[in-house]
Amino acid sequence: MSVLFSPLQLRDLTLPNRIGIPPMCQYSATDGRAGDWHVQHYGSRAVGGAGLVIVEATAVLPEGRISPGDLGLWDDAQIEPLARLARLIESQGSVPVIQLAHAGRKASVGLGWEAQRTLTAEEGGWTAVAPSAIAFEGYAEPQALDVAGIARVVTAFAAAARRALLAGFKAIEIHAAHGYLLHQFLSPLSNSRSDEYGGSFAQRIRLTREVVAAIRAEWPAKLPLLIRLSATDWVEGGWDADQTVDLCKLLKTDGVDLVDVSTGGLVASAKIPAGPGFQVPFATRIRQEAGLPSAAVGLITEAAQAEAIIANGEADLVLVGREILRNPYWPMQAAQKLGVEANWPKQYLRAKPVVR
Repeated sequence: MSVLFSPLQLRDLTLPNRIGIPPMCQYSATDGRAGDWHVQHYGSRAVGGAGLVIVEATAVLPEGRISPGDLGLWDDAQIEPLARLARLIESQGSVPVIQLAHAGRKASVGLGWEAQRTLTAEEGGWTAVAPSAIAFEGYAEPQALDVAGIARVVTAFAAAARRALLAGFKAIEIHAAHGYLLHQFLSPLSNSRSDEYGGSFAQRIRLTREVVAAIRAEWPAKLPLLIRLSATDWVEGGWDADQTVDLCKLLKTDGVDLVDVSTGGLVASAKIPAGPGFQVPFATRIRQEAGLPSAAVGLITEAAQAEAIIANGEADLVLVGREILRNPYWPMQAAQKLGVEANWPKQYLRAKPVVR
């Protein structure tokens, strides 16, 4: 029996298998609203058999978008286009999840396939905000948030969570990784504040915990809350794995149910030792030391590799990104390789291979 294709229970929600699709920006929204590209993109991946599909970074405020093409949930008009995605994903037996995000100092840049630079006002750009007026390498200097601005961010996350529930999503993932706003508050490299949101570990993690609390107050107790963290900046003096574990111990008491463990993104010049499964050990530490279920990401491309991660207790879930962009039906093909009967759409049964 394959453990990769065993169910995973998170609160009252049951994932049919341990394969998830991580949030991957499509930069194809109009005024924050999902369109035809999103329907075909997420629909084809849900058909492919993943147990969970996380819809890409969805901004809680207009200025929290990475680019003008980002999805948003700062307005009620954005609910129904996302509800269509949630219904489509769920109709194929997968669990629809949405990632709520604020880009902070990495906002107001071009679409993902364009040269990454800050857009001018004439190009439709806006002033980015951050914990401190410290620019991401090559970007414009952001405006430091005051305490009122921080409170507005927390309120926006809560309001977006309410809209996500109305849209039919079954879980929320908070984006606190990859150098975006919450990660910027966590790391001493981007947070030089001297107030209650900067300085000590307890003060740098304050905003992330406030966002978790605000969303948990809006989100049903029966549904899970996930968070994505960069376990390390890969730079001396930055956010690191020990701090990540300490934060996760607190997040467990705050109502987080699973940690999606990535790394990097805060410093463009960081030397990251990328290789197959290179981020898995961070997911293992969180699972073992913080006692929180974890999801492993990062160059997981083979069925046997994913099976071993779950079987060895290194993580509870594997998120397969670029490989599923290349091959939306990777989960069904992984099932075949592992000798498992996968649930194929009835429309495709004529092509289903025999499992021996």
